[in-house]
Amino acid sequence: MPIITIDRYDISLLDALQRNGNATNAALGDAVHLSASQISRRLQRLADTGIISGHAALLDPSAIGLGVTAFAHVTLERHGKAHSDAFENAAMAMPEVMDCFSVSGDADYLLRLVAPDLPAFSELMMKRVLRLPGVAHIKTNIALQKVKQTHVLPLDHLTQPARERKQLRYAAGREPAAGGTT
Repeated sequence: MPIITIDRYDISLLDALQRNGNATNAALGDAVHLSASQISRRLQRLADTGIISGHAALLDPSAIGLGVTAFAHVTLERHGKAHSDAFENAAMAMPEVMDCFSVSGDADYLLRLVAPDLPAFSELMMKRVLRLPGVAHIKTNIALQKVKQTHVLPLDHLTQPARERKQLRYAAGREPAAGGTT
C-alpha cells in the first residue's frame, strides 16, 4: 500500500471539516490559509485515500423523537465465523442499532441502540434484539444523560514527529513499509 503524507494543512483542514462539514471550500480555505482550489484538491486526495470516508448531516436523536439511548453487551451462545456472521448481518439490518462493535471482555459485542421511549425500547429488546441469531445473554444499560458525544476525532497525534508515530496508509491497520515517510 502506498503511504500518504499528511501535513499541517491537511490536519487543519480535517479538523475544520469535522467541526463544520458543510463549510464551503472558500470558508475552509480561510480557516486553513489556503485557496479554495487547493482545498478542493486536498479534499479529493483525502477522500480518495479513505481518510475522509463520507459526509453526513448529524441529527439530534431527541429532536426527532428518539429519547432513549441504550448500550447492550451481547454474548453469543456459540463462537465461530458462521455464528458471528449471522449475528453481525442481523444487527446491521436493524436501523435502531446505531453502532455494533466486536469487543473483548465479558461480552462478544457492544451495541448502541436508540428508541422513542421505554415501552418501545422494551419491545425492541424483547421481540427483536433477544431474537438475533445466536444470542445467549444480553446486559443493557440505559443512558440517563448525555455528558459528551462527539464525532470530532482527535488529530494531535498526527503532529508528532515522524519518528515517533506510525505512518498513515490507505488501508487502516497496515504497518508501513521499511524506509517510508509521512
